[in-house]
Amino acid sequence: MPRLMQSLFISAALITSPLLLLSTAVQAANTTASTAAATFSQQEIEQLVAPIALYPDALLAQVLMASTYPLEVVQAARWRKDNPKLKDKALEDALQKQTWDPAVKSLTVFPDVLQMMNDKIDWTQKLGDAFLAQQKDVMEASQRLRAKADAEGNLKTSKEQKVSTEAASSGSTTIYKIEPQTETIYVPVYNPTVVYGTWPYPYYTPYYWYPPAYPYGGAAFGFTTGIIFGAALWGNSNWGGNDVNIDIDRYNNFNRVEHYDRGNGNKWNHNPEHRRGVEYRDNKTRDQYRPSAGTRDQQRDDFRGKADASRGDLKNVDRSSVQNQLKDADRSEISNRAKDQSGQRDRANTSDRAADRSGQADHGSRDMNRPSKPTYDNNRSAASRDNAFSGADRGQVNRAASTRGASSQRSMSRPTRSGGGRR
Repeated sequence: MPRLMQSLFISAALITSPLLLLSTAVQAANTTASTAAATFSQQEIEQLVAPIALYPDALLAQVLMASTYPLEVVQAARWRKDNPKLKDKALEDALQKQTWDPAVKSLTVFPDVLQMMNDKIDWTQKLGDAFLAQQKDVMEASQRLRAKADAEGNLKTSKEQKVSTEAASSGSTTIYKIEPQTETIYVPVYNPTVVYGTWPYPYYTPYYWYPPAYPYGGAAFGFTTGIIFGAALWGNSNWGGNDVNIDIDRYNNFNRVEHYDRGNGNKWNHNPEHRRGVEYRDNKTRDQYRPSAGTRDQQRDDFRGKADASRGDLKNVDRSSVQNQLKDADRSEISNRAKDQSGQRDRANTSDRAADRSGQADHGSRDMNRPSKPTYDNNRSAASRDNAFSGADRGQVNRAASTRGASSQRSMSRPTRSGGGRR
């Protein structure tokens, strides 16, 4: 018998082992395919970076940061279109009231760039996804494209910009830097399929866009009207580390409401709060920026605590705190509700007085039909009596009056006794 059982186990193992191997192989293949789908190829990244790779380093950094907040880019572009005359300090003052990420705010100084990102919002979101997931690849692609433009003779120092080169730390590549000559930025306008030479990826045609006011006449390279940027450009491309650095003093001068936390160093960090619910492209990025389990639990507990407090006994709630919570509610609705309740009380009191005058006092029911006026604590203000919670004490008064009235009626209808006999 033991030998028979052993033979059966061996046979089962021989049958199931290929199935287990096949299942493992399928899972590995799916994981590989998912990772490949989530990763941008070199061709895709160069396609995305092509229209901005020749921007000055600081402006390029601002575009890359802002692209990670596509919904706020759309909001800012619409706002800028509605406020085209704002500029310089007036524009900076108006921006302090907006809730967008500082990187998005900074691009309002460059309305053509912001409009391009709005018009090509699919490109903007893909660029932001690539920058979040593969920041090093995006920076390296920008350098490769600058080298191609230089080889074609389309990247030169001019009155609008200064182009310089330096050897990379490894010594095997050249780093191209593009900087403004003065405090004025001239945004480059060019056709990527021309300025970089023959485009090597026919299935990944680069994006490009021309401002409506740009007098495009077939030139491979040009500039928009100069813009004095002031403190708006507070980021910069760090080619040695393939990331973005923050000029903290410039940042704080431009964003007077939201100062930069110096404890985080001068490296740019993505803020998921300004993502506004836009999904991240891949699981790795999503896991990196989603709230932790502990944070989600704390948020849920906080919500439950507020809900439980709102259902508690109002006598134990500080009146001032209730009024503070009500300040965000619809004032007109609360006012109308208070007026209706006040009118109902007035009508009820008037009716009670009329009933008293009609002779119901003969039945000893004056107290039943005319409840005493509710009393309030001395600490309760007139405003708290007129808010949405006024009338909360009236139910108890009415119930007490109704009980007294019922007792009085029963006593009136009970037969009387006279001389010990029943009448």
